[in-house]
Amino acid sequence: MLDLNKDVKYVKTVGPNRVQLLNKLNIYTLKDLITYYPRDYEDRSKPKNLYECVDGEDVLIEAMPTGRISEMHKGRMTISKLIVKDQTGTCYITWFNQGYLRDKFQPGRMYRFFGKISNKNGRLEMNSPVYDEIDQSKNTGKIIPIYPLTFELKQNTLRRIIENGLLEVKGQLPETLPEYVLKDNNLWDINNTIERIHFPVEFSDFNKARERLVFEELLTKEIKEGEY
Repeated sequence: MLDLNKDVKYVKTVGPNRVQLLNKLNIYTLKDLITYYPRDYEDRSKPKNLYECVDGEDVLIEAMPTGRISEMHKGRMTISKLIVKDQTGTCYITWFNQGYLRDKFQPGRMYRFFGKISNKNGRLEMNSPVYDEIDQSKNTGKIIPIYPLTFELKQNTLRRIIENGLLEVKGQLPETLPEYVLKDNNLWDINNTIERIHFPVEFSDFNKARERLVFEELLTKEIKEGEY
């Protein structure tokens, strides 16, 4: 049975350390977690050819390593470099202190990379992008929610926790509006709304989810004020 008042520490991947960080965001229960809405979204769904990339933009590319990662050390810092290419150009990618990437990328295989691109005298560079294999979509290939954060809690961590919270409630949230209200106003049901406000497939999904939430908020306010 769904318990929306369950302590958030019992949600998968939270634990005793992260629960304190969530509490700083006023997230104490499963309900608090799934109603902690994004403040913005980042479109990582549409790749560009390297030839089309503009200096300073955040962009998704699909490219193939020309070789393996090379490493150099400056003091305690490890600098990992990878050269990738698509059919239109070449990009030089750099990560800092991420030595575990040493054997991550295989020459001849396609990957997605998302990050800020720079054009230095015709040489395209990207520092510390997120990445996926071409057939995966953990960090790329979709619209990514951006949440208000507190110190030491990363976006990827909070997204994963919210995903786990949504899995617990999937399809089980009790509807809070009558069916005729949903139909007459062309509104989404509550389960679809909560799912898509966090993880829209298209930006139109966000608009429909927000429409439902704003409608309910205004309706609740009118009822409390005796105007409905």
